[in-house]
Amino acid sequence: MSDEYAEIHAEMRAVARDLLGKADSESVADWSLIARSGWLGLEAPAEFDGADATFAEVAVILQEMGRAVARSAYPSVAVLAVGALGLLEPHPQRDELFRGTVAGAVVPVVALTGEERVGVVPRGAGLAHADLAHADLAHADLAPFRLVPETGGLRLHGDVEFVLDAPGADRLLVPARDPGGEIVIAAVESGAPGTAVTARPVVDATRSLGRVSADGVAVAPSAVWRFRGDGERALRRLYDRAAVATACDSLGLSEAMLAATVDYAKVREQFGRPIGSFQAVKHACADMLVQVSVARQLVAAAVRAQVTWAPDAGDAASMAKAFSTDTAVRVAGKAMQLHGGMGYTWESGIHAYLKRATLDRSLFGTPAEHRKRLARRYASA
Repeated sequence: MSDEYAEIHAEMRAVARDLLGKADSESVADWSLIARSGWLGLEAPAEFDGADATFAEVAVILQEMGRAVARSAYPSVAVLAVGALGLLEPHPQRDELFRGTVAGAVVPVVALTGEERVGVVPRGAGLAHADLAHADLAHADLAPFRLVPETGGLRLHGDVEFVLDAPGADRLLVPARDPGGEIVIAAVESGAPGTAVTARPVVDATRSLGRVSADGVAVAPSAVWRFRGDGERALRRLYDRAAVATACDSLGLSEAMLAATVDYAKVREQFGRPIGSFQAVKHACADMLVQVSVARQLVAAAVRAQVTWAPDAGDAASMAKAFSTDTAVRVAGKAMQLHGGMGYTWESGIHAYLKRATLDRSLFGTPAEHRKRLARRYASA
C-alpha cells in the first residue's frame, strides 16, 4: 500500500481489469487463467510456488473483482483457504494441498459461515482490554463442528450455514474442536460419505453460498491439522480477513458505479443539455465521490493492518466493512436513480452491482454488528 509498491499495484490493477473485463457478470471467470496469472499464490510462500507477497497485493485483485462483479471463488480460495493454510503447522498433506491450491488444481473452501458473528457480551465476562475488540467472536461458536473419537478413528459432526463458494469446492477445510477442545482444521473431500453441501439461493446471482453438514464423516488422523498458536485467535484473524476482503469488493463496485454514472451524466441530455450540468446531479455525484473516497481510506488502513498483523487489525476491519459496504449500497442505488429509466433495465447491468452490494453488506457481519463491536471496544477505553 506504500509508494514503494504503487507502480507494481498499478500494473496488477491494469492486468486484472483487462482480464476480468473480458467476461460479463453472467459468465464465470476462467479459473485456469486466474491460476496462470499467479493470483492464487500471491501470499503463498515460495516453497509452495507462491509469490511471497502480502495481503496488499491480494486486495488489489479483490477490488478489481468487485469492479467487474466477477463470478469467481477467488476470495474464498486466496483469502480464506490460503490464509488458513498459512496459519497451520507444517504437515505433508497440508503442503501438498498448498501447492495444489496455488496451481489451481484444487479448490479448497474453509467452512466459515458468512452470517453475522457478533454476539452479546454478558456482564461480568471478565474479558481483558486487548480481547474486547474480538468480544463478538469470543462469545460466538467459532467452530460448530466436533471431532468425536469412535471405533476406528475420528468422526466429524456438525453443520454451518451460508459458506461462501461451498457448492463448487472439491475440498473442505472444516474448523472443528478435537476431543481435547482445541480448534483444528479437518480436511475432507466435499463428496465424502456423510458430507452434504446444499446450495442456498441468495439475492446476488454472482455469488454461490451453501450449507455444509457432516454426519459422522470419517477423518483420518493425518487429515487433522493444528494451528500454529491459539486456534481461536487464528479463526478470528480469518474472519477479519474475510471482512476486509468483502470491503475491498464493495469499494471496487462503488468505484465502478461512480465512474459509470459520471460518464452517463456527460452524454445523457435533457432540455438540450447534458444532465451532468444540472446542479442536483452534480451534488449527487459529489456526494458519491466523498463516500467512495472515505471508503477507500478505510479499506487501505484495514489492508495495512492485515499486512502488518497490527493489534488494531480487528478494529480497522470493522471500520472498513461497516462503512464501505453501506456506501456500496447507497452508491449503486444512486447510480440506478441517476441513470433514469435505463438504470432499471436488465441491459444496464446496474442491478448486478446493487444485488452484489446488498449481499456484501450482510456477509461476515452487517454494518450494525461491526459498529457494535467498535462501540464495545471504545466504550471500554
